[in-house]
Formats: sequence, structure tokens, C-alpha cells
Amino acid sequence: MAPDAPQTLQVAQQAFQHFAHGLATGNWQAFIAMLTDDFTFWFPLGAYAGENVGKERAIAFFQYVAETFNQGLTLTLDTVTCNHTTVVFQFRDQGLLRGSPYKNRVAVSFDVRGDKICAYREYLGSDGRIM
Repeated sequence: MAPDAPQTLQVAQQAFQHFAHGLATGNWQAFIAMLTDDFTFWFPLGAYAGENVGKERAIAFFQYVAETFNQGLTLTLDTVTCNHTTVVFQFRDQGLLRGSPYKNRVAVSFDVRGDKICAYREYLGSDGRIM
């Protein structure tokens, strides 16, 4: 592990707790507070497919997630991998997608700068219906 990897991991784990809370409740405030102003994110499909730039775009995306999964998602963390700037979380989530059963396998990576998340990338492989 690189010398700054423990701090990177600590920041990312805190952000991931806020991320999981957002998925479960639709309340993304704590996660959004951990994002840099120049935050970028990459999503694999839909209206947000590809690279998205800016905190305001992220706020719109996570509001969309809250509306899409309005009863929340539960997740099970499988693995965490870390280097000096990036942490990857692999997990399974499930719930209802607009009222229909939903299961998914996800890997998300958080790029850490100081005590903030400056980038997010999501990769998914469905265990069922996807957005």
C-alpha cells in the first residue's frame, strides 16, 4: 500500500457510507458534501451515460437515482481495493426499480483528493432488470 493509501481508504470509506445511505434513503446531502467542486463522474447508460462534469450535474444525477429507486436500495459490500488515489468498492444492491424487483452487481471507484471525492465511476452487471 502506498504511504497515503490509508488516508485515501479512510476518506473513501466515509464517502461510501454516505453513498450507501443515499441509496437506502434518497438523502444524498452527506455524500454531495464530500465532492469537490470540479467533481466528475462516469455512468454506463441512460441520460447520464459517459462522463459528466461538475457538482451540479452530480446533484441532478443523484436526485434522479432517488426518484428512480424511491423506496431505496439495500446493498451488500463484497470487496474493497485501494491504491494511493483510488478506492474501488464491489457490491450487490437490490430493491425496487419504479415498483419492479431489481438486483444489480456494481463496482464503483472513488478518486480521492485530500478529504474529498474528485471523481466517481460506476460499472454494473445486472442480476435482473436495470434502469
